[in-house]
Amino acid sequence: MVTAEQALARLAAGNKRFVASKARFPTVKKEVLAALAKKQRPYATIIGCSDSRVPPELVFDAGFGELFIVRVAGNIISPEIMGSLQYAAVNLHTPLFVVLGHEGCGAVEAALARKYQGARQRSRIEAVIDRIVPGLSALPRRLEAEARLDAGVEANVRWSMRQLHDTPEGQERIREGVVKLVGAVFELKTGRVRFLQDSRRP
Repeated sequence: MVTAEQALARLAAGNKRFVASKARFPTVKKEVLAALAKKQRPYATIIGCSDSRVPPELVFDAGFGELFIVRVAGNIISPEIMGSLQYAAVNLHTPLFVVLGHEGCGAVEAALARKYQGARQRSRIEAVIDRIVPGLSALPRRLEAEARLDAGVEANVRWSMRQLHDTPEGQERIREGVVKLVGAVFELKTGRVRFLQDSRRP
């Protein structure tokens, strides 16, 4: 059984290989697929953005069956996302949950445009933005556009973490010491994943 700390170390090591252009990106053998067809046992669950530039399997140099991944624009939390994450906790027993945001997130940028300029999007995009805006309330007002977006991305990751942490199930699992919740931001230009400090307390 992989612990949360071991799982986090595996993700960090995989990202280090990715950044160093030493990724495995393995060809999966038929016997591995046959075993996975019977049962999956991922060591970590990733809730990430749908952005095509941030595929978690590649970013963390992970193979088939190693990561349980939920992707949605802006790595937002909704009842449907919460249900998928609960499945990972209850049925797959993954010890580590990572909220993975990324630099230059378009969903966060749109949420900032709503917050500061009153910009509007199409109705279904607005539904995504509605779930991001509350997490931007503590941003400093006087920031340049790039710095504001960077701060917004991190704030949105922490907001998603807080929503997961504050559920009765989340608090119980974390209190048991078996599950760990971590926030991270992917740097588009370098490929590096920056894990946020104080991730245990979103």
